[in-house]
Amino acid sequence: MWKEENNKLKQTFEFKDFTEAFAFMTRVAFLAEAHGHHPNWSNVYNKVDIELTTHDKGNTITEKDRKLAKAIEELN
Repeated sequence: MWKEENNKLKQTFEFKDFTEAFAFMTRVAFLAEAHGHHPNWSNVYNKVDIELTTHDKGNTITEKDRKLAKAIEELN
């Protein structure tokens, strides 16, 4: 579940192993490119941390972030 914190939408996704986490990141990368909006994210083994904020709107949460978050949810 996405949470709002420090003007960012954040969520940690957990997978069976690194391969599944990396496959998820690949799907998110294509999705982000299609949305023209790219996450701040990190990966450690089976966990992927994602943060969404709109930099050109003063690092705040916008509809762009909410739409990408929803699309990412639908991937998982």
